[in-house]
Amino acid sequence: MLADGDVSSLLRRFQSIAVAVVGDVIYDAYLDGPATRLCREGPVPVVAIADRREAAGGAANVAVNLAALGARVELFAVIGDDDAGACVLEIARRHGVGTDGVLVSSRRRTCAKLRVLAGGQILVRYDEGTETPPAPEEQQRLLRALAGGLARADAVVLSDYRAGVVTDRLIESVARHGRGVPLVVDGRDPRRFRAARPAICTPSFSEAAPLAGPSALTAADRAGVIAASAERILAETGADVAVVTLDRDGAVVLEAGRPARRVVREAVPERSSAGAGDTFTAALALAAVAGTDPMTAAVVAAAAAEVVVAKRGTATCSPAELRLRLLPDRKLIADVDGLAEVGERHRREARRIVLANGCFDILHRGHVALLHGAKREGDVLVVAVNGDDSVRRVKGPSRPVNTLADRIEVLAALHCVDHIVAFDEDQPLDVIRALRPDVLVKGGDYTEESVPEAPLVRALGGRVQILELVPEHSTTRTIERVRVPPSR
Repeated sequence: MLADGDVSSLLRRFQSIAVAVVGDVIYDAYLDGPATRLCREGPVPVVAIADRREAAGGAANVAVNLAALGARVELFAVIGDDDAGACVLEIARRHGVGTDGVLVSSRRRTCAKLRVLAGGQILVRYDEGTETPPAPEEQQRLLRALAGGLARADAVVLSDYRAGVVTDRLIESVARHGRGVPLVVDGRDPRRFRAARPAICTPSFSEAAPLAGPSALTAADRAGVIAASAERILAETGADVAVVTLDRDGAVVLEAGRPARRVVREAVPERSSAGAGDTFTAALALAAVAGTDPMTAAVVAAAAAEVVVAKRGTATCSPAELRLRLLPDRKLIADVDGLAEVGERHRREARRIVLANGCFDILHRGHVALLHGAKREGDVLVVAVNGDDSVRRVKGPSRPVNTLADRIEVLAALHCVDHIVAFDEDQPLDVIRALRPDVLVKGGDYTEESVPEAPLVRALGGRVQILELVPEHSTTRTIERVRVPPSR
């Protein structure tokens, strides 16, 4: 559905979108450690806490996910004057979320979800915090701040966890002041927002099933029940589009005047994740505002959710991770922006990045040996390939024999090659600046002193590795043999 160039263009458009997020902020904490004995007071394990992870949840998680995908984000909420609230604000700011619209109230306790895990397996979750509406004067202050945010926003996301902040008065204000700004709703009761006429709502199956009828919750074919009830669900929610999520079974896209459509994605192993619905909402909102049709937006959102489901706890999805998830069978990276994102992701995961570059015009044994040797120098091998014009400048007007597209397709078939990027310059200096490789690999026809890219690689903290060539194997020699058959 999305080609490589389409994905790159979409991700670039994310960066120009401003989103106002309003709703219930939650503090997520994960306390993890080994459990090697039972408690004397009762038949429960004793967990020796060795790791505490904190994350922004609820509306704050939506905001952080939007920012992680490149959007400009402002968060509007009311939190408690406590450590949990301060932690969520710090996390949001660290991700670049604007928090001037978050009111800190001494009358409230920040909603918190604390999970105790033993060796990564959740044992118990306990919740705390205020779940009643803010005081009238606090509501008024929030509405004033939000009115300014709506004037700056390209979209508004309402995240309602039934923790009190999303009042009827707030919904009315959004509907009144946000006219012309697409409203995306993620709420436990989608019917609350019908009068606001949301552009998109994203109920889970359990939230949408009551709208479909009393027997829907126990139906074996969840997607079929939702599809059959499309008209009723759209009427009950007041939404132009409803995307009903079915966890492992994907999602169903409902749109007036069109048959229901199913989003089915590849299942991924879950690692005690939380907040994937927030990621789904964030990516869906951005893809829709960026101009994609509802089905494509839902595919993008499902891919982003898959990324975080494969992580531990409450997490985010980066543009590079989303690109790779949407294009799992493609090794080609479209541009240096995408290359920089891929490089940053691998560095965050402590992977050593190796770069090899060349024309790779007629792939032969020497090339294959060089690339396998390059892969052994690190964890990730990126191959930078000269474009056709670049090859002509370097090798002469009769080259390349094979076009760039053909050369990339052959390189992509090698399992040792993780990523491929094309460049048009004579030397891949922009590629090196974007990727910042740990190792640049060159063949034995070079010395380190003769590698023109070496100073830049070293300046960026990398090194140059010269690998021995396979004797008597080169593209030039191969071409000569074809053109001048050996004498008998």
